Amino acid sequence: MSSLRPLGDRLIVKPSTKEEKTASGIILPDTADKERPEQGEVIAAGPGRLLDNGNLAPMHVKVGDKVVFKKYSPDEVKVDDEEFLVISEADVLAVIE
Repeated sequence: MSSLRPLGDRLIVKPSTKEEKTASGIILPDTADKERPEQGEVIAAGPGRLLDNGNLAPMHVKVGDKVVFKKYSPDEVKVDDEEFLVISEADVLAVIE
């Protein structure tokens, strides 16, 4: 399997898939709703953002964190038939604890 190594302040996120159930008990797979997910798990994090003075600003989000991010900010990437999202740490709204 190939791996992705994010650069700068970018994160590689595995999007959350959710199955929804109707009131009558019918399960709707995640493909029924074509909207992009707004949360997922961080599977890789870059080294941080390079500041104007040459120092590296450390990342606040780490591998394993479940995050909520802006809806249209991620770029989709497909590696070995698996989809991932590449997102800047600045577009992360919150960590789910």
